[in-house]
Amino acid sequence: MKTLSKASLALSLSTVALASCANSSTGDSATGGSADQDRPVSYQVTEMGEFERPWAIEFAPGTDVLFVTEKPGMLKMMNTTGGAVSMVAGVPEVAFAGQGGLGDIAFLESEAEMPLDGRTIYLSWAEAGSGGTYGAAVGRGKLSCDEAGEDCAVAGLEVIWRQSVKTGRRGHYSHRIKFSPDEQFMFIASGDRQELEPAQDNSNNLGTIVRLSLDGTPADGNPFAEEGEVQSQIWSYGHRNVLGMDWDAEGRLWDIEHGPAGGDEFNLIERGANYGWPTRSNGDHYNGDDIPDHTADDGFSKPAAHWTPVIAPGDMIFYSGDMFAAWKGDALIAGLSSQAIVRVEIDGDSASEVARYEFDGRIRSIEQGPDGSVWIAEDGEGGRILKLSAG
Repeated sequence: MKTLSKASLALSLSTVALASCANSSTGDSATGGSADQDRPVSYQVTEMGEFERPWAIEFAPGTDVLFVTEKPGMLKMMNTTGGAVSMVAGVPEVAFAGQGGLGDIAFLESEAEMPLDGRTIYLSWAEAGSGGTYGAAVGRGKLSCDEAGEDCAVAGLEVIWRQSVKTGRRGHYSHRIKFSPDEQFMFIASGDRQELEPAQDNSNNLGTIVRLSLDGTPADGNPFAEEGEVQSQIWSYGHRNVLGMDWDAEGRLWDIEHGPAGGDEFNLIERGANYGWPTRSNGDHYNGDDIPDHTADDGFSKPAAHWTPVIAPGDMIFYSGDMFAAWKGDALIAGLSSQAIVRVEIDGDSASEVARYEFDGRIRSIEQGPDGSVWIAEDGEGGRILKLSAG
């Protein structure tokens, strides 16, 4: 482990915060003058290790063991107390190319008192189909570990959900996994796979967030259950590429998703809601073609906040710890092209960026540690896992 002591990594909000003004809600922000100057926070950054294209990081509940998925298809576990890293066997074969590979990892909070051996583990990944096609899948298995909990494998992994359409494109899988606070339901983000129009067609599950039972079957009470088998999975639709989901302190689900050229969105997710993609967006197509912006009367759910220029989100959490009291209840968004943690404050159904903490690399994933520290994973080859703790 290496503690980074450069002044640029021991930051205070007065030097890195972005304006908390009217511009924030549209994503247009200027440096300086943040409301956060009244509640300064500093932190130190400790380098915990390097990984091969890390995609998701997740602590096994009740432990100091951090699991890391690597996009090429490896799953690793780190004892964060001593720093030892080991490989976890039994992961599925993945279609590693473009944005595809091994994706998310999730554990059940209700199993926090169990040893690692025997715990339920959920993984998502990009899988190959026939004729050069690809799609996202989610599987469920059990951890099988030695008595010391240091040598583990995934046993009995079975696919419990798939995107209903595979395409020849290699992007926008989304495949983030999030359980409801009561663990009755599993929500999975299903990206539009760069196909656009399927996000408005509920005969497939692309461009949606699905709500399932923990075994992958459609959950009772879904809004389109009477319309067909695939439709019975769908909770919300009109999404582009959701790369983060989490629950706020009031038990409401929010997502963060990539827009096209502009228009990254932070959304409050509601039952049966249509978020407009690709009919409406606050961005444009990459070739410059216009997409009509959201308007008050367009019939679609509007983003609570959006960004142009984009932040290119990779993941998000709502911070609930005590180590950084000024952040409690706020969303922390991992930024790729923005190379930052973007902090968003919630006010009812509205949201606005209040601070941005800059780093020297693309941030793919973010997680809260058991002690309230914040952990981030850099994107790409040799991506570092960094720990942010009170400084």
